[in-house]
Amino acid sequence: MGDLKAVRRTTPLTTGTSFRAAFSSRDFRLYQAARLMVILGAEAQSVAVAWQVYAMTHSALDLGYTGLALFLPGIFCVLPAGHAADRYDRRRIILGCYGLQAICTLLLLWLSLSPAMLAAGRVWPIYAVLIGIGLGRAFSGPASSAMLPSLVKKEHFVNAVTWGATVYQIANMAGPAVGGLLFTVPLAGVLVDWRGAPVVYAFTLFTLLAFIVLVGMIRTPLVSKEQKAFSIRTVLAGLEYVWKTKLLLGSISLDLFAVLLGGAVALLPIFATDILHAGPQGLGLLRAMPSLGALGVSLTMLVRPIKRRAGVTMMTCVGIFGAATVVFGLSKSIWLSGAALVVVGASDMVSVVVRSSILQLATPPEMRGRVSAVNWLFIGASNEFGEFESGLTAQWWGAVRAVVIGGIASMVVTASAAGVFPQLRKADELTADELMASERELSGSEPVN
Repeated sequence: MGDLKAVRRTTPLTTGTSFRAAFSSRDFRLYQAARLMVILGAEAQSVAVAWQVYAMTHSALDLGYTGLALFLPGIFCVLPAGHAADRYDRRRIILGCYGLQAICTLLLLWLSLSPAMLAAGRVWPIYAVLIGIGLGRAFSGPASSAMLPSLVKKEHFVNAVTWGATVYQIANMAGPAVGGLLFTVPLAGVLVDWRGAPVVYAFTLFTLLAFIVLVGMIRTPLVSKEQKAFSIRTVLAGLEYVWKTKLLLGSISLDLFAVLLGGAVALLPIFATDILHAGPQGLGLLRAMPSLGALGVSLTMLVRPIKRRAGVTMMTCVGIFGAATVVFGLSKSIWLSGAALVVVGASDMVSVVVRSSILQLATPPEMRGRVSAVNWLFIGASNEFGEFESGLTAQWWGAVRAVVIGGIASMVVTASAAGVFPQLRKADELTADELMASERELSGSEPVN
């Protein structure tokens, strides 16, 4: 990874800089505005898809299949996508992928306006379109993650990660609420008279087009220096690097298994409909609560960033995530359920910032696309495949038992990770030199580039 014998930094990268330092970059401002729009639309669309599928089938398993459809393309494409992100212009990859997602959203709009296509509870056309969206995300994810360090100065990177997570949580909080609201508000005019899902899909299509325009305005050169030809070895290099760098492996694995087992978001339509009796507005409210908690924590971390004991902090918060999930599963009150989801989001936010910082700081620039692809695969597994896992276990045990057992399993995984990955447990300051020196000290050798 280069010379790691430099003197360790004693302060994090954000020290001595304004909490708005990353926004001094014009391209960073454009990119975050684009992300705010597109995540808002994606989250609104997820509410419409989930409500539409559950209303048609009343099946937890069919609801889980929506996550599986989004995740499947990543299994086969994400490692080649990481290689592409290290070889080609990342901006063009991102624009092409979001163009594909815009086409897929247009298809969802067409399906929702064609009752014959979804007659008799036929949901496979929706799954087919979701696979197309998943394909776009599989290629755009690594390119987007690897692009971020190019948009800001090195000393502003951790601040940029925290702001990126903050923007995500703002959109993630508002998106479901917007989706739930639009689902119940008709769009009537001279040309259209839409209600329900079509209104949401039209909104999502608008946000995707806005994203494409804003990213197209970015001026920073985003072509990687990686020039190696396509081969199995170069494609798998990111996976090999993560495996040998236990600090990375530990942070990614902890997030994977904790969220995979403890995720309850996929089952929110069931809780909103059958347990809390709150309707689509209640679903939008519940979907927004984790982001409300995460937003509060992210804003706090902008002015009080993590300076020491980053690994222990991350592990503690993942344990809290599991405990709050158990509370949500047992709750019969929408207010207690909402409060538990706030804690879920707040604790998860700390994990996101620490993991994202470790991912970029402990990875050489020429490998960020492929390592980001591995991270995307793990996180996609915990999110989209986690939705399928939640639907499957809810089908077996019922929604309440599935959530409670998953939350307990998340706490068990956290306790186990503390012993299996001492590099993560002992991670202290979020600086490249400090993290890699700790990795080398505990592993006995530095990762192979």
